Amino acid sequence: MSTTQSERLRELLEPLVASQGLDLEEVAVDTVGRKRVLRVVVDSDAGADLDRIADVSRALSAKLDETDAMGAGAYDLEVGTPGAERALTEYRHFVRATDRLVKFQLHEGGDLVARIRAVDEAGLDLEVPGVKGRKATTRKLAFPDIAKARVQVEFNRKDSDTSRAKPAAHDADDLDDADDLSDTDHADHADHTNDKKEEEA
Repeated sequence: MSTTQSERLRELLEPLVASQGLDLEEVAVDTVGRKRVLRVVVDSDAGADLDRIADVSRALSAKLDETDAMGAGAYDLEVGTPGAERALTEYRHFVRATDRLVKFQLHEGGDLVARIRAVDEAGLDLEVPGVKGRKATTRKLAFPDIAKARVQVEFNRKDSDTSRAKPAAHDADDLDDADDLSDTDHADHADHTNDKKEEEA
C-alpha cells in the first residue's frame, strides 16, 4: 500500500473509529490471491469486544462505499484488535500494557525483559524479574532510551495481573495475522448492495 493511499485511508477512517470510542492503530491493504484485503486494527483502554468491532466495521464499510478510496475492484474489509505480542509505539500503548511483561530493545544496546508497573510522561517504572531465586528489582526507563518494545505472551499469567480484561482469542498476533473479527466482502461498488442482500438471505 502506498504512503498516499495509507494516509488517505487513515484520514478517512480515523474520525469514524474515534466516534466509536476507539483508536485507529493500523491500516493496511494486502493482496491475498486475486482479492485485496483492507485490514484495520482498532483498540481502546478497555479493549474492544465483538459487538464494538461489529459496530465499527459496519460504519467503516458504509463510509468506504461512499468513496473511491479503495478503487472499483473487489476487496475484503477485516477489522480486529492488536495481537497478544503487540508492539508498543505510542504513550497509550505503554499505559495499556501496565502489569504486562515487555521485552525492550534499548538504544544503548542490549535487551531488557521487565514488567511495566507504572507509566508517566518521563517514562516507565519497571519490575525486573529475579533470576535463580533472586528477588525482583525495580528500575526507571525513560522513553528516549527505548528503541523497540513488544508485549510478551505469558501462558501462566494470572487474571489478577491483568490491567484490563480483553479475551486473547479476540486479538490479532499482528496486523498481518489479524483475526477476521468482522469480515465484510466488498465487490465492485455498483454490485455491493446486491451482494449484501444475498449474504443476508
